[in-house]
Amino acid sequence: MEDHSSWFIGGTLGEKIAYNLRFKIINGTIKKGVTLSENQIAKEYGTSRSPVREALKTLENEGIIQLERMGAIVLGLTTKNLHELYDVRLLIENFAIMRLGSSDCEEIAKRLHMIIDKMEMAAKHKDSEEFSRYDLIFHETIIRESEHTRIFHLWKSIRQIVLAALMVATEKRFSSKAHQIDPLIQKHRVIVEALVAGKQEMMEEAVNEHFEDTRKTVDESISKGD
Repeated sequence: MEDHSSWFIGGTLGEKIAYNLRFKIINGTIKKGVTLSENQIAKEYGTSRSPVREALKTLENEGIIQLERMGAIVLGLTTKNLHELYDVRLLIENFAIMRLGSSDCEEIAKRLHMIIDKMEMAAKHKDSEEFSRYDLIFHETIIRESEHTRIFHLWKSIRQIVLAALMVATEKRFSSKAHQIDPLIQKHRVIVEALVAGKQEMMEEAVNEHFEDTRKTVDESISKGD
């Protein structure tokens, strides 16, 4: 399989540290209320404090930690945060798919089906992390191909936290609700079929149904900082 790690994790050490801390906070390994120390994190990753500061600033901007003099206080991802995150996702993707649906989408559809095939392969190998990444690549492809610069900038601002929440939920889905994987893959194919058909009502219904399912799964799976 292709390596998309740099695409999602980022190239700098600070981005990699943020990626790891974000996942641990959202899956509950790092609990709400814990104080993160720059020195301790730097020691753990064998680095100076500079990339740690970069990572903590990123997580503060995402609203899952709060920087204080004594360190970074973990806030976690609250139910309200989570619902707002998926509200923004739904707005972005509904806009993107409607914009795409007004043009010839045959080539884009072929690429989307190839991504779904890779999701199926990841499911076959029980690789929840790879499945999550291709799931996000599917949605990002739709957003990118809509060719709206500001919408894509907005998407990039939430991409990492969306991925972390998705990875946590998918991991739990693979371990305890494996019967849901095939229907989830099929929902992605329905989105592509709706896109090719170019029917607005059909596209909106496909996206909304998929998002309602994903929102529910993520909501049930992640450790929230309420």
